[in-house]
Amino acid sequence: MKSSENPNHRFLSITGVIFELDYIKKLVFLELESLKQNFFESHPDEPIILHLKEIVNAKHPFEALRDDKIRKKFDETLLSLFENFEYTVITVCLDKKIHKETYTTWRYDPYHYCLAIILERHLFFLEGKKEVGDIMAESRGGKEDRRLKESYTRLWEKGTDFLSPERFQKSFTSRQLKVKPKFNNISGLQIADLLAHPSRNEILNEHNFLERPMAPFASKIINILSKKYYQEEGKIFGKKFL
Repeated sequence: MKSSENPNHRFLSITGVIFELDYIKKLVFLELESLKQNFFESHPDEPIILHLKEIVNAKHPFEALRDDKIRKKFDETLLSLFENFEYTVITVCLDKKIHKETYTTWRYDPYHYCLAIILERHLFFLEGKKEVGDIMAESRGGKEDRRLKESYTRLWEKGTDFLSPERFQKSFTSRQLKVKPKFNNISGLQIADLLAHPSRNEILNEHNFLERPMAPFASKIINILSKKYYQEEGKIFGKKFL
């Protein structure tokens, strides 16, 4: 799970990417490590961590992408992985300005509200599969991590207006949110990082809040995401604007 919030920005978003555990261990991790080794000579002892901002700007350790031929081949390979991997995406994007004008009590802290919505939809996904799951978030630092952990614990213990705590506790295996930093080389968090910004921008664009045209590569990711969002009977529940 990847959250994105800048204090100076109007919007907060959280993107969750759902993988089956054995699948990500046996296939996704190996494919990503192969990608890193082939393009950036990543070493198993000091693996490169995929991060969208540095990749887009060809910053260290992705300097090889300054070569147009390498960039083209890398983009094609990465898009192919996004297309062929089996996963489900849920993104929630919140307009903090409108939210602040509407709600004032603690329980509507923006982080708590977004997390509640994304976990409700994750829970419905798990119940539909008759499975249980766990949640891991990318660390953003002390204050932000505490907010997410506190919100998760509150949902586990109290549920939401629509779902009882018993349903949360039945669907999610841990009472505490796992928060891990980027350098731990966790495949699911890296994929969430790569997909989160395009997914957020897609939602903002649909609501006429995107200030600049979508980049071509992001547009290709968005086309893939249309088949990866959580949906039931043809209706998409994996995108939500609040």
